[in-house]
Amino acid sequence: MTSGGFMGPPWQMDWTFKAQAARDELPEHVRKVIDSARAELVTARDPYFRGIDADARLPAGMSVEPARSSAPKGPRVLYFDHGHGWLRYTFVQRVEDPQIVVEEIFWQ
Repeated sequence: MTSGGFMGPPWQMDWTFKAQAARDELPEHVRKVIDSARAELVTARDPYFRGIDADARLPAGMSVEPARSSAPKGPRVLYFDHGHGWLRYTFVQRVEDPQIVVEEIFWQ
Protein backbone atom coordinates (compact mmCIF):
# COMPACT_ATOMS: atom_id res chain seq x y z
CA MET A 1 0.00 0.00 0.00
CA THR A 2 1.32 3.42 -0.91
CA SER A 3 0.88 6.65 1.01
CA GLY A 4 -2.68 7.88 0.95
CA GLY A 5 -4.09 4.36 1.20
CA PHE A 6 -3.99 3.57 -2.55
CA MET A 7 -2.34 0.31 -3.48
CA GLY A 8 0.22 0.25 -6.25
CA PRO A 9 1.93 -2.41 -8.31
CA PRO A 10 2.18 -5.30 -8.41
CA TRP A 11 -1.50 -5.49 -9.28
CA GLN A 12 -3.70 -8.52 -8.85
CA MET A 13 -4.73 -10.20 -12.11
CA ASP A 14 -7.73 -12.41 -12.77
CA TRP A 15 -8.80 -14.14 -15.96
CA THR A 16 -12.33 -14.84 -17.11
CA PHE A 17 -12.99 -18.57 -17.59
CA LYS A 18 -13.13 -18.07 -21.36
CA ALA A 19 -9.79 -16.23 -21.45
CA GLN A 20 -8.11 -18.77 -19.16
CA ALA A 21 -9.37 -21.66 -21.29
CA ALA A 22 -8.12 -19.96 -24.48
CA ARG A 23 -4.70 -19.38 -22.87
CA ASP A 24 -4.44 -22.98 -21.70
CA GLU A 25 -5.07 -24.28 -25.23
CA LEU A 26 -2.14 -22.34 -26.74
CA PRO A 27 1.30 -23.89 -27.33
CA GLU A 28 3.81 -23.69 -24.46
CA HIS A 29 6.06 -21.11 -26.18
CA VAL A 30 3.06 -18.80 -26.68
CA ARG A 31 2.02 -19.18 -23.02
CA LYS A 32 5.54 -18.05 -22.07
CA VAL A 33 5.13 -14.93 -24.21
CA ILE A 34 1.77 -14.30 -22.54
CA ASP A 35 3.40 -14.73 -19.11
CA SER A 36 5.91 -12.04 -20.08
CA ALA A 37 3.08 -9.75 -21.16
CA ARG A 38 1.31 -10.49 -17.87
CA ALA A 39 4.43 -9.55 -15.92
CA GLU A 40 4.57 -6.21 -17.71
CA LEU A 41 0.92 -5.48 -16.91
CA VAL A 42 0.98 -6.34 -13.23
CA THR A 43 4.11 -4.26 -12.63
CA ALA A 44 3.08 -1.22 -14.71
CA ARG A 45 2.74 1.97 -12.73
CA ASP A 46 -0.39 2.82 -14.74
CA PRO A 47 -2.12 -0.22 -16.34
CA TYR A 48 -4.14 2.17 -18.53
CA PHE A 49 -0.87 3.29 -20.19
CA ARG A 50 -2.20 6.85 -20.54
CA GLY A 51 -0.33 9.61 -22.29
CA ILE A 52 1.95 9.95 -25.28
CA ASP A 53 4.36 7.03 -25.59
CA ALA A 54 3.24 5.71 -22.20
CA ASP A 55 3.87 2.17 -23.43
CA ALA A 56 7.37 3.03 -24.68
CA ARG A 57 8.86 1.12 -21.73
CA LEU A 58 7.27 -2.13 -22.86
CA PRO A 59 9.56 -4.72 -24.46
CA ALA A 60 9.82 -4.84 -28.25
CA GLY A 61 6.77 -6.47 -29.78
CA MET A 62 4.33 -5.22 -27.11
CA SER A 63 2.04 -2.20 -27.19
CA VAL A 64 -1.17 -1.07 -25.50
CA GLU A 65 -4.09 0.96 -26.78
CA PRO A 66 -7.71 1.60 -25.77
CA ALA A 67 -10.15 -0.97 -27.13
CA ARG A 68 -12.42 1.95 -28.12
CA SER A 69 -11.29 5.54 -28.41
CA SER A 70 -14.69 6.68 -27.14
CA ALA A 71 -14.06 4.89 -23.81
CA PRO A 72 -10.66 6.16 -22.57
CA LYS A 73 -11.06 4.53 -19.14
CA GLY A 74 -12.52 1.36 -20.57
CA PRO A 75 -10.94 -1.88 -21.76
CA ARG A 76 -7.41 -1.91 -23.15
CA VAL A 77 -5.80 -4.17 -25.74
CA LEU A 78 -2.24 -5.37 -25.12
CA TYR A 79 -0.62 -6.57 -28.34
CA PHE A 80 2.19 -9.08 -27.89
CA ASP A 81 4.44 -11.26 -30.05
CA HIS A 82 4.82 -8.42 -32.57
CA GLY A 83 1.08 -8.28 -33.23
CA HIS A 84 0.51 -12.02 -33.56
CA GLY A 85 -1.52 -11.99 -30.37
CA TRP A 86 -3.49 -9.70 -28.14
CA LEU A 87 -5.36 -9.73 -24.88
CA ARG A 88 -8.17 -7.44 -23.83
CA TYR A 89 -8.28 -6.38 -20.22
CA THR A 90 -9.88 -3.92 -17.85
CA PHE A 91 -8.35 -2.32 -14.81
CA VAL A 92 -10.67 -2.15 -11.81
CA GLN A 93 -9.22 0.74 -9.85
CA ARG A 94 -10.42 0.25 -6.29
CA VAL A 95 -8.71 1.65 -3.21
CA GLU A 96 -8.68 -1.63 -1.31
CA ASP A 97 -8.11 -4.22 -4.00
CA PRO A 98 -7.33 -2.88 -7.49
CA GLN A 99 -6.95 -5.57 -10.13
CA ILE A 100 -6.57 -6.30 -13.81
CA VAL A 101 -9.15 -8.61 -15.39
CA VAL A 102 -8.24 -10.32 -18.66
CA GLU A 103 -11.46 -10.73 -20.63
CA GLU A 104 -10.27 -12.18 -23.92
CA ILE A 105 -7.08 -13.52 -25.48
CA PHE A 106 -6.15 -14.34 -29.06
CA TRP A 107 -3.04 -15.59 -30.86
CA GLN A 108 -2.44 -16.67 -34.45
